[in-house]
Amino acid sequence: MRFVHTADWQLGMTRRYLGARPAKEAGGPTGEAQARFAGARLDAVRALGRIADEADAAFVLVCGDVFESNLVGPDVVARACEALASFRTPVMLLPGNHDPADAACVLRRPDFARRCPPHVTVLDAPGVHEVAPGVEVVAAPWRSKHPLTDLVGEQLAALSPAPPGTLRVLAGHGELDVLDPDDDEPARIRRDGVLAALRDGRIHYAALGDRHSAWADAVDDRIRHAGTPEVTDFDEVDPGRVLVVDLDEHAARVRTETVGRWRFVRHDAALDTDDDLDALDAWLAARPDKERTAVRLVLRGTLSLRQRTRLDDLLAGHGHAYAAVEVLEPHSDLATVPDDADLADLDLHGFAADAATELFAAATLEGAGDTASDVEARDALRLLHRLVTP
Repeated sequence: MRFVHTADWQLGMTRRYLGARPAKEAGGPTGEAQARFAGARLDAVRALGRIADEADAAFVLVCGDVFESNLVGPDVVARACEALASFRTPVMLLPGNHDPADAACVLRRPDFARRCPPHVTVLDAPGVHEVAPGVEVVAAPWRSKHPLTDLVGEQLAALSPAPPGTLRVLAGHGELDVLDPDDDEPARIRRDGVLAALRDGRIHYAALGDRHSAWADAVDDRIRHAGTPEVTDFDEVDPGRVLVVDLDEHAARVRTETVGRWRFVRHDAALDTDDDLDALDAWLAARPDKERTAVRLVLRGTLSLRQRTRLDDLLAGHGHAYAAVEVLEPHSDLATVPDDADLADLDLHGFAADAATELFAAATLEGAGDTASDVEARDALRLLHRLVTP
């Protein structure tokens, strides 16, 4: 039996930094990259539908977080249903922590029910669901945002071994206890319970969602997180994929198919010299698919006013080509310290020269600290340098 395992579509997701411009650029965020990102998530859904159809899969199993939240707008719901309508393969949607099966569940809303294609089933009732003769899915949907028990463990405890000739797939959502260090999280999935259910034949594959990086258990690779079909954050490992699973009573043969097209990239750079700025410029210029790439920079070092102005211009220039380029301020440690050449570049006279000299004295490395006045002096010099130099 072949099926497609996926999770964490999170349709309707927004990212604040997409389309953002550096602070000195007029207009601020355009929102244009956010719209492209939203469209790409739907494109990934359509792509995995084509993969399922071409593979002649028995069904597509979406293990939670179909939508970003139960509060997504009707436009998001309508576009999602249109994407699902393009599938020929049956689809099963499990409520997760983002879209739990509570009173406000988007998967129960009238606008979803009106548009939902007939080949789509919402697994909002826990327990065993017959998919086809000899094929069952054991659903463990989230019924609230903060469950107080291991929902997967509850369903496994109620099972007897599958009847001969019947294949069972567990559909769960949440972190396994071996992946989540929070001992106080009551909803963690107990891995030992899943392993026991696989050993005694209560289930034959554990399809999980919630973890956005694909993962397979080292002890039994029939326990798997599919990962997200389109990248959602900078710390994900190899996102943008779905799993095509060939399953029998004894083993699962899994292949990975790529559907995502976006990249979220973090880059660390030490900036102290003009050569360092050249290297950052070259790195940003060399990235492919800039319109589908968001870059998060962690910058450390010390730059002069002239070099800092060049950095600002460099980031602004590349920012227009990328979906986003942002400096991760809490983790960056980039100081701007004026040198003698900076003061000479200002070429000021009279009162203005006296004021600049005073600011320069407060902002130099020997005299500057991290007090509010020191920071204000450096910021004022940066602004002055930008205003009066070409």
